[in-house]
Amino acid sequence: MEFIIEYSWAIGMICALIAGVFTGYPVAFLLCGLGVLFAVMSGIPLGFMGTIVSKIYAGILSNWLLLAAPLFIYMGLMLDKSGLAQRLLLTLERLCGQLPGGLALSVAVLGIVMAASTGIVGASVMLLGVIALPVMLRQGYDKKFAAGVTAATGTLGILIPPSIMLVFMGAILQVSIGDLFKAALFPGLMLGTLYILYILGVGFFTPHRAPVPSLKALDDVNKGHSDSLMLELVKNLLGPLLLIGAVLGSIITGIATPTEAAGIGAAGATLLAWITRKLNFPVLRDVVRDTSKTTAMVIFVMIGAACFSAVFKRLGGDTMIEEMFLGTGFGPYGLLVLMMGLIFIMGFFLEWIEISFIVLPLFAPIIKVLDFGFDSTGTELLVWFAILAAMNMQTSFITPPFGYSLFYLRGVAPKGVTIQDIYKSSIPFVILQLICLALIVAFPSIVLWITRI
Repeated sequence: MEFIIEYSWAIGMICALIAGVFTGYPVAFLLCGLGVLFAVMSGIPLGFMGTIVSKIYAGILSNWLLLAAPLFIYMGLMLDKSGLAQRLLLTLERLCGQLPGGLALSVAVLGIVMAASTGIVGASVMLLGVIALPVMLRQGYDKKFAAGVTAATGTLGILIPPSIMLVFMGAILQVSIGDLFKAALFPGLMLGTLYILYILGVGFFTPHRAPVPSLKALDDVNKGHSDSLMLELVKNLLGPLLLIGAVLGSIITGIATPTEAAGIGAAGATLLAWITRKLNFPVLRDVVRDTSKTTAMVIFVMIGAACFSAVFKRLGGDTMIEEMFLGTGFGPYGLLVLMMGLIFIMGFFLEWIEISFIVLPLFAPIIKVLDFGFDSTGTELLVWFAILAAMNMQTSFITPPFGYSLFYLRGVAPKGVTIQDIYKSSIPFVILQLICLALIVAFPSIVLWITRI
């Protein structure tokens, strides 16, 4: 028994490694393994490994703020089952049908609404790929343009709050998740507006890529709808808007913490599914199971990253990185551009989870000591940097060769839309994201003004 107690850290680590292998989370396995390997090779005392386990328990497994993540995941998955997105798309199609690029515009608006009410990128991209992409192709849209609109707008949920990524970034950087939600709101809407302007430009200047549907096609869309257009729009928007207002409004006004607001969102999404008669035991079972799987995946990556970063810091790696960056001779903005460039390149090959848990803890201390020439506290600098990193990491979802949204879309895309088409379709939207990132770098008040209210 004494042996088990003394070496409980090792038993726990071995169990985590085995679980990482057999549950299919190779990144967690790799990070844990590298952490243990570095510790053994460098001669770090075995007692330090017990300290790592204690930090994992205190900082991750018992962190009350992180409870918001599975609740937001549950909310998004339950809303996906409610069928609201399908009905809202049909209504928006009727409303925007005669505008240049009207159907793509409807998809963009729906993507923004879904982002603010779900925050689940995979679900959003696949849902839009199933219900919107085939319709755009049938109406003669250029397949690269249609695929790009679908993948990019479905990815907005990773930035627009309530965002799962911002929840974990708040825990990593030790800043208020509520402040991150406030700070991300306007940049996320700004990016969605850039998408809409691009879609309108394509529809106006190159109408052959986004043709206006024929009168017969519009009649087919309107067929069977007895309610007036505006009444139908209000009916389909009311539920999501009330849910968005309850979740984000309670956080922004300070009525509820992000975790409490996530509980409100989960309950509200369940209520909406019940109102739309989509709630039953199989749906509830699937939503709970998928929530558990997604949460477990992220937690395993967090545990692996905690092992790696703790050993890396014990070996002086964080000091080495800081001295290396500060020794380049670049000014504050030069260092910021270098950091953003590294994150952008990593986004071609890694997902936001790995980038966040490995890179952000190394860059955060450097950001706090830099003088960017505007009045701000150290916490405000971290909030600004977090939104910059979030905007940057959003590009990782649509940048080849390993953009997750591109593969989500390929899995549900109609026959004839190849992975090469989807790769090419992402280029304009990556450029738009980088433009938005540059604006936030040049004008920090875009992020910080709302946090100072």
